[in-house]
Amino acid sequence: MGHCTQSQFQPLNIAVLTLSDTRTFDNDTSGQFLEDALTEAGHKLVDRKLIKDDKYLIRSVISQWIADENVQVVISTGGTGFTKRDNTPEAVSVLFDRSIEGFGELFRHLSFLELGSSTVQSRALGGMANGTAIFCLPGSTGACRTGWKILAEQLDARHRPCNFVPHLKSVAE
Repeated sequence: MGHCTQSQFQPLNIAVLTLSDTRTFDNDTSGQFLEDALTEAGHKLVDRKLIKDDKYLIRSVISQWIADENVQVVISTGGTGFTKRDNTPEAVSVLFDRSIEGFGELFRHLSFLELGSSTVQSRALGGMANGTAIFCLPGSTGACRTGWKILAEQLDARHRPCNFVPHLKSVAE
């Protein structure tokens, strides 16, 4: 699997989507955490949106990013629980060419170590579509921190024995 790594860091173009019926950019601590974490890691924030938790609006925004030649990774926060308004898995999973089952499994494992059995209600998920990696995290800032523990490594071309970077579409420089 060592063929999936590089010796140098490769900055990625990442879009962040917050899904909430109540948050604004002023109080979106989860989206802000993700923006700060990815830029501190050396990646580029290419877009950030905050929209209502509406299945069709979610699909529309993420579909546009999947089709955008400059977006390599999408990270969403919110809408992965069990309330009536939590639509992220249903909205996004139909867009995947391939699911990344291990992402949700590992997220729930790490979350279990932090929260205990309540993590069974998390429907965090990941997948690939058109060379774009898509990761859907719960809405809490703590959950975004947990998810970033996984993503920081998997979005780093130097991480061994493998990472997602070689599977992402190339962007024009």
